[in-house]
Amino acid sequence: MEGILILFIFFILLSFSGIRIVRPTHRGLIERFGKYNRFANLGFNWIIPLVENIYLVNITEQMVNAEPQEIITNDNLNAKVDAQVYYKVKPTEDDVKNCQYNVGNYQWQIVNLARTTLRNIIGTMTLKTANSERGRINSELHTILEKETASWGLEIVRTELKEIDPPKDVQETMNKVVKAENEKIAAVDFATATETAADGQKRAEIKKAEGIKQARILQAQGEAEAIRLVNEAANQYFVGNAQLLRRLEATEKSLQSNSKVVVPVNTELINVIGELAGVVPVKKN
Repeated sequence: MEGILILFIFFILLSFSGIRIVRPTHRGLIERFGKYNRFANLGFNWIIPLVENIYLVNITEQMVNAEPQEIITNDNLNAKVDAQVYYKVKPTEDDVKNCQYNVGNYQWQIVNLARTTLRNIIGTMTLKTANSERGRINSELHTILEKETASWGLEIVRTELKEIDPPKDVQETMNKVVKAENEKIAAVDFATATETAADGQKRAEIKKAEGIKQARILQAQGEAEAIRLVNEAANQYFVGNAQLLRRLEATEKSLQSNSKVVVPVNTELINVIGELAGVVPVKKN
């Protein structure tokens, strides 16, 4: 009786020791005596203790660093290049099996493949081109990695080129060139602004001169109109009486200066002034 109880307890403990829980972030491969037997999905799984083993595989997105390396560019400069690769294992049974059985240590393989691919890509470019076409380098690196890892059960999510650093002396020269270009742009902008301000001032002066010109034209037109009216008056009242007109002009100037002028009564000048003012002289009896 005790033996049966012991066997029962042993069986219970053996059963509990075979329980495996697979989280949503993982998938599992169950092997029996070292041979693949079945796929372990997320949740509850049970294996035969001492007979079967389960190997869990992370299916979340992960990152590996391609590690900095010296690459000789097409213009014979040593550039320090570093990149990162983001990948994840596909969650299907075949893909999980491929990442374990078709490649050994796929993380390290991705690093080596990325480093080799970067040397091949950047080695055909000049340093300036490589710095200005990072997007193209990322795209080519991503395409090649996807193609080469197709049988590994992986998805290459994206690749990021972290840095392309030239030698120190080249970097200093490049910084001087960039500084000179910026100063040139600033000088051009200043010259453009100065020219614009000068054009504005010039247009303002032109407008001012046009205003003065117009004012003088109007003044001249007014004076001409006044002369015309005087001429018309002279023609109307003083035709053949030039001497009398001169007397009248002299009298007008004298009156403007508050001078006293004595004019004899019953003279032609009195009659003319009266007519101009609309006054008819009164004759004494």
